[in-house]
Amino acid sequence: MSAPAAPAPALRIGRFGLASPVVLAPMAGVTNVAFRTLCRELEREQQGTVSGLYVCEMITARALVERQPGTLHMATFAPDEDPRSLQLYTVDAEYTYQAAKMIVDEDLADHIDINFGCPVPKVTRRGGGSAIPYKRRLFRSIVAAAVRATEGTDIPVTVKMRVGIDDEHHTHLDAGRIAVEEGAQAVALHARTAAQRYSGEADWSQISRLVEHIGAVSDVPVLGNGDIFSAEDAVRMREETGCAGVVIGRGCLGRPWLFAELAAALSGREAPTPPTLGEVSRIMYRHGELLAQHHGEDKGMREIRKHVAWYLRGFPAGSEKRVGLSGVRTLDDLAELLADLPADTPFPADGFGPRGRQGSPSKVLLPEGWLDDPEDDAQALEGADAENSGG
Repeated sequence: MSAPAAPAPALRIGRFGLASPVVLAPMAGVTNVAFRTLCRELEREQQGTVSGLYVCEMITARALVERQPGTLHMATFAPDEDPRSLQLYTVDAEYTYQAAKMIVDEDLADHIDINFGCPVPKVTRRGGGSAIPYKRRLFRSIVAAAVRATEGTDIPVTVKMRVGIDDEHHTHLDAGRIAVEEGAQAVALHARTAAQRYSGEADWSQISRLVEHIGAVSDVPVLGNGDIFSAEDAVRMREETGCAGVVIGRGCLGRPWLFAELAAALSGREAPTPPTLGEVSRIMYRHGELLAQHHGEDKGMREIRKHVAWYLRGFPAGSEKRVGLSGVRTLDDLAELLADLPADTPFPADGFGPRGRQGSPSKVLLPEGWLDDPEDDAQALEGADAENSGG
């Protein structure tokens, strides 16, 4: 009798068949090796396996090529991390090619994603991030350079982008088509414009449009991103948009166990019960421990402080406890402060919903004349490739 066939992957990106169509979005200062390890540990603990894709925080292509120590540290992967997924922030074809070729030649990662979604003013005002897809030739040259650098390998190149600059300048349909034409193996869309930043609601109908647009010419998967804060949200996004997978950003802040919930719900299984405060305390300590291993205890404890409010959202922890945790200095201090939290407190009903800074919509800062002609041979301004440097 022949062995049963392996189950079909829920999502395929290049050679990688993922059992769960869930991707961790790169978030600066958050999705380092410590956080990714924690997410993977919790998924394995709940589901018995690691089934999704966990992307490292954004790496600046030029800083990587120049081997800036801080950037190389940001590009750290755990020994058992597979696939190793790295997102590049880049503004021109030359450094894109050099960085991607370095990744190939030095075996630094197994998957390269390119960021075209950053809406931060200091980035867009120089023509970087979410400003780039408006300039179609520039966008095309960057995607083509990364694909060219990975030719002859099994390293897939993917892109992540926004709907456009603002409501008058949507770019996602053209950019999605161009990315596929140049060899991108997946396209992820954050269903907001750059002008929205993280405010308001994501327009999932734009994901549907991109799915239809790309599906007419290719089987390259489209991933949806924006306003997924629960397993129910992820299921609803896939049902409403037809996207092949979901990308989770702010929804997992202070909830690294969310990936196990999403994996279960998207495969038709019952999602695990959200953790009690005692379980959250254990997870917080483990996060601090992993940060200390990655950064050293002093910086690791500075890093865990920003996660405290996310972890304790909705829990009756008290202001004094929150203040103490927001100033924690050592792992021993962290353990002591967490020890007397009421362990049996169930996960709060208001512990879901938006997390992190939402801000408010505003005009996108761009180089002078940037919107005059989407077909011209514009380049990002000098210094644009240094704005997000990890060095």
